[in-house]
Amino acid sequence: MSQLSSGICRRLNEAPQDEIDQLASGHTVQLLSIKKVAPTPSSTTATDRYRIIISDGVHFVQAMLATQLNDLVTTGDINKNTVVIIDKLACNFVQDKRLIIILDLHVVSRNEEKIGAPTAPPSTSDAPAPAVAQAASSSVASPITSSSTAQAKQPQPRTGPSGRGGRSVYPIEGLSPYQNNWTIKARVTQKSDIRTWSNQRGEGKLFNVTLMDESGEIRGTGFNTVVDELYEKFEEGKVYYISKARVNLAKKKFSNLQNDYELSLEKNTEVEECLEAASVPMMKYNFVSLSSLEELQKDHTCDVIGVVKEVGPLSEITSKATNRTIPKRDLTIVDTSQFSVRLTLWGKQAEQFAADDLPVVAFKGVKVGDFGGRTLSMVSSSIMSISPDIEEAHLLRGWYDGIGTEKTFQSHTSASSGASFGGFNRNEMRHLSDVKESQLGMSDKAEFFSTRATIMHIKSESISYPACPTQGCSKKVVEVGDGWRCEKCDKSFERPEHRYIMSMAVADWSGQAWLQGFNDAGLVVFGKTADEVLEAKERNEAEYNAIMAQASGVTFNFSCRAKQDTYNDTTRVRYGISRITALDYREEAKHLVDLLKSSWAQ
Repeated sequence: MSQLSSGICRRLNEAPQDEIDQLASGHTVQLLSIKKVAPTPSSTTATDRYRIIISDGVHFVQAMLATQLNDLVTTGDINKNTVVIIDKLACNFVQDKRLIIILDLHVVSRNEEKIGAPTAPPSTSDAPAPAVAQAASSSVASPITSSSTAQAKQPQPRTGPSGRGGRSVYPIEGLSPYQNNWTIKARVTQKSDIRTWSNQRGEGKLFNVTLMDESGEIRGTGFNTVVDELYEKFEEGKVYYISKARVNLAKKKFSNLQNDYELSLEKNTEVEECLEAASVPMMKYNFVSLSSLEELQKDHTCDVIGVVKEVGPLSEITSKATNRTIPKRDLTIVDTSQFSVRLTLWGKQAEQFAADDLPVVAFKGVKVGDFGGRTLSMVSSSIMSISPDIEEAHLLRGWYDGIGTEKTFQSHTSASSGASFGGFNRNEMRHLSDVKESQLGMSDKAEFFSTRATIMHIKSESISYPACPTQGCSKKVVEVGDGWRCEKCDKSFERPEHRYIMSMAVADWSGQAWLQGFNDAGLVVFGKTADEVLEAKERNEAEYNAIMAQASGVTFNFSCRAKQDTYNDTTRVRYGISRITALDYREEAKHLVDLLKSSWAQ
């Protein structure tokens, strides 16, 4: 049985506000309960919040789990009766009530029985004042760590900058509109340009900053005269003490931060640079691989990191809302999942981006789009960091320089623009006869399946179409005079870029089916671009037929989309290829070995 830090729950419940920071770490407690908190009607974020009950074996108190620790709950690392050591906590006082927030912890043991018979601590109004003071100033001896280690973990009171009356520094996650007297210590991770507006109600200007500490992030906005006062005071990357700003409900339309609140910077807002910045993290990322973007919904925001493989030319679009032209630039990034994705930069970032050395770039808070499968786009609150000094960037750089340059990358192109699709799942492969007998695709919605099949025949009469060479367009162009014109881009080109559009018969042991493939499928099947294959056809028909023949008899893993299609009043199911990969025999053999070791084979 693990021994707990006896007395800590009562001390957390009774310590005065100016002494609570002395109790911020080094306590061994048991989690009696973990419960998801229902969002309030005013809540505007989808982030889950968890209320926990911690026990020292004698008393118990309620606390909140910081959102950055939510994964510990969802992965099952902590659950009922888990014994943990609290590495960091904060306590906020709201209307004479205290809110304990657990910022960091690590697990000691799981699957314990309930330790002791803890009860709620007595009300602070019932406890004699000397006893409270004595309890608040006594030391905590954690049996899991030595007394010297426990003492080393005890932080000094976190106070504001000089001249501020020694107020405690609040964690960002603890801010709410019900507090006035607070100071935060936060790093500026993003600072926007000054933006102006003009409408019937007048003119104005504003700017935003994204602030971060170890507990979370919050957005701050200044308007008009505040821009003149504070804009130059903030620098990206630096840490500041900030106080006397108003806490409001966040306008989620303009921010993707996981915080219900935001700061309104005002004339009397105090901003003072902090030179002791080591305790405030530089940036927090939650990277997703490019291959998993298909699992995210349209307009979801995420963090990605990739090597910039291609930099598109600077172009511009005209905003329908304002009729203004906006600069844009498309990047193609790749990662170790061997997927590529188009990511769009806007405004000054598009104009100023110049990187010919294939840098590693980390993106925070980019928006997922579904044009042609999956794309990414920077928004006003997104952050781009070129060649960041983080472990993920160093590993990606080493991988790409070592073997990544020789890899073939697959993009998220769907069978029809705007469609979402599933990925290849070796554990849920279906035979072609099963796909037809199950009538996949006969419902109103598209259905997805994975299969392994061999190409038997490719319709060679027409395997491609002339497409617009503008990156990200791919629309069909028409020949006009001595050039080719794209109606969408309103541009003419000397020659088009041909893209695959194929129909192929595939078969497995159970039957045959016709699959429709697009450019990514053709690149994998032929190992050449559509332009190269057409050049071979024009050069020598026999060479072209040989290319077609070489593609037949080859087996691939397919991810497919089944959907009803009506043509000439006839309804049928079309099977579009979402993803096609050559067989990796080492991976296939590993899967079979794992299958033999599974309970299925026992």
